[in-house]
Amino acid sequence: MELLRLGPIGHEIPAARHDGVCFDLRPLTDDIDPNFFAAGGIERVRNALAAGELSPLEDADEMRIGAPLTRPSSIVCVGMNYAAHAREAGAEPPDHPVIFFKMPSTIAGPTDPIELPPYATKADWEVELGVVIGTRTFRAASAEEGLDHVAGYVLANDLSERRLQIEESGGQWSKGKNLPGFTPLGPWIRPAAEVDPGDLRLRSWVNGEDRQDSTTSDLIFSVGEIIHQLSQAMAFEPGDVILTGTPQGVAMSGQYPYLADGDVVELELEGLGRHRQVVTVTE
Repeated sequence: MELLRLGPIGHEIPAARHDGVCFDLRPLTDDIDPNFFAAGGIERVRNALAAGELSPLEDADEMRIGAPLTRPSSIVCVGMNYAAHAREAGAEPPDHPVIFFKMPSTIAGPTDPIELPPYATKADWEVELGVVIGTRTFRAASAEEGLDHVAGYVLANDLSERRLQIEESGGQWSKGKNLPGFTPLGPWIRPAAEVDPGDLRLRSWVNGEDRQDSTTSDLIFSVGEIIHQLSQAMAFEPGDVILTGTPQGVAMSGQYPYLADGDVVELELEGLGRHRQVVTVTE
């Protein structure tokens, strides 16, 4: 099962794809948002599908694919969570998860354009596994318990503007992470029961050229361990998103140029779909 939101920006329709058919979720929920997850939305959708209570969404294949969730209370990101990426950034792998935050206003759909202001001269791509929290999580007792709080998984691009992140940040990365549209998500959320987050291949390309190619088996801190450790310091709410880090192969390494007007960024995560984003520099 895949959870999606389809339609124009600001008017997306909640939907679920099952056995190749896209079903309209509006009889069950207004949107795929924190209230949906808090009310056990995934199980309700599964039961409605099994009972034949949902109707196909007309013209679903022709609609824009939006981000598959909206209005999370927080987007918490883990940095340097692949050892090779930490080293290409000039750092040693951390002993504890390194975190920063992104604003919900950064969320975009998987095929929406990447719109850069003219001063964003060091924009960078980062393919990542995203985690969607299903139930309130505070002080999880173990990594295994942490996984019990996951509703599903989603492909994310943790876009970064390295000049703002590093040169003008005062040591806090979030400044370079929060331009509008800097967290494309989608095309769908797959329920946690259908995903093994410990062994997924993730890749990225720019203009058709390989950039990143790794697997989540190389994560320093696993999904469960991230939730376990971070929940000792903060409470996660239903619908919150955790980005788990990116592997080596980004522009910050010095191997590749930063993103420029007209570049095409593509991402892929095993079982979680594909992104295609065109860079546009705006005045």
